[in-house]
Amino acid sequence: MHGAVIQVEIAALLAVAQDHAFGQPPGSQLRATVLGQHLATAAGADAPELATTWWTSALRFLGCTGHAFETAVLFGDEIEFRADTLRADLANPADVIRLMVSHAGSDRSGAGRMRSVLTVLAGGRKTAELSFRMACEVGDAFAIRLGLDESVRAALASTFERWNGRGLPKGLKGTAIPRPTRIAHLSQELEVLARVEGIIQALEIVGARRGKAYDSALADLVLAEAAGWWESVETADSWDEALAVAPPSAALTESAVHDSLLVLADFADLKSPWTSGHSRAVAALALDAGGPAAQAAALVHDLGRVAVPNTIWDKPGPLTRDERDRAESHALVTDQLLRRLPYTAALVGPASAAHERLDGSGYHRRLNGANLGEVERVVAAADCYQAMTSDRPYRNALAPAAAATELRAMSTAGRLDGEAVERVLAAAGHRRSARPPLPAGLTAREAEVLRLLALGLTTRQVADRLVISAKTADHHVQHIYTKIGVSTRAAAALFAIEQGILAGDA
Repeated sequence: MHGAVIQVEIAALLAVAQDHAFGQPPGSQLRATVLGQHLATAAGADAPELATTWWTSALRFLGCTGHAFETAVLFGDEIEFRADTLRADLANPADVIRLMVSHAGSDRSGAGRMRSVLTVLAGGRKTAELSFRMACEVGDAFAIRLGLDESVRAALASTFERWNGRGLPKGLKGTAIPRPTRIAHLSQELEVLARVEGIIQALEIVGARRGKAYDSALADLVLAEAAGWWESVETADSWDEALAVAPPSAALTESAVHDSLLVLADFADLKSPWTSGHSRAVAALALDAGGPAAQAAALVHDLGRVAVPNTIWDKPGPLTRDERDRAESHALVTDQLLRRLPYTAALVGPASAAHERLDGSGYHRRLNGANLGEVERVVAAADCYQAMTSDRPYRNALAPAAAATELRAMSTAGRLDGEAVERVLAAAGHRRSARPPLPAGLTAREAEVLRLLALGLTTRQVADRLVISAKTADHHVQHIYTKIGVSTRAAAALFAIEQGILAGDA
């Protein structure tokens, strides 16, 4: 590997990944982070508050992949929906209803769409509250793993609250919302509005939302000074600018770097129930088959998944040509994200080549065997095996023996490297047969229920799958939530990923 990694660089990388998840041009959230520092300084923030504001701005939507699945079920393309939320006034009930109705069932037509609209309206605030609570819980879990302090965690937990008390999930109002959160919220929407509408129109909108969505005092500072701030950031390199004003950050230890890669892996995989734990499992195979370099690349090989909507990843049938093109673009985004840091740039080759094939039939660069080294070949074989042995929305998982046969057939056909295939299969064959004691005191039955929850099944569907009553299934779910200290499916899925108790993780 090359170059030391500092904590703020990992945050900056996650900020750009969040841009992709929200349909924004790369650099949007980091530009908002710089604007936030201008606003915090103008508001008289001291050094600790400036630091908290930076972290809050850069990681404002850290839990966004935790509720991508649920958001897509309700509103179709969740990336398009989220892009609209950044321009809407979510402190205004009329704007919220318009937003929900315009997107509900957008991937359906006729009666199907009408049913979706009625479902969303019936769920109303309760549905939105659950969604935002999911994002907050997942974001907090990631914040803890990144070593962020209590002030940052408290600010991130209030991401979706609004000055007038119409936010979610707690309905906090006014100064009950940490000031770094109020600054990050206003700065990010200022960035989006100024970029899309122009700074003059953006300031008019800020004035209209003053005292409602936005803290009045902060809005007044923006109205007085933001035109100059915008001029200074509009054409600047947002990555360099954000890191230049970032709080001091020491180089991460080797162990902390690995932990950060795990956060990046889980951030990407949590987006869909069908990929929960996928990168960790691929990395485990790659480590045995190709060593630490292959493991590190495997952890981040699907980071670009966040740029593709769940309507594609979770589609139960075959993809259209257009959908396939968009799905394949995630490898390019992985490449672009990892190139931003010297350390992760060393992983770009094997990570972004995970879907390449020796005969040139893979993607995104259509590389052939002459351009694929040993690590690239191992990661590709490990990714194929793990995907084959996992459920997908369009097919059931293959049995290990069937997957091995299929992997060897791909080798014979010249698509995968034969030696890499055999090493990956050997790694899979030597995985332990007995599981260690389950974490948090979970029973074997509770672990089974947790795996199904992580796959996105409802309580009723869990009951049907396990041939138990819905009441019994709900009893298991509540016990699981109590034992692991969460209250949402996404946070439970993240726990299952972290503890390695998903099917196929051990």
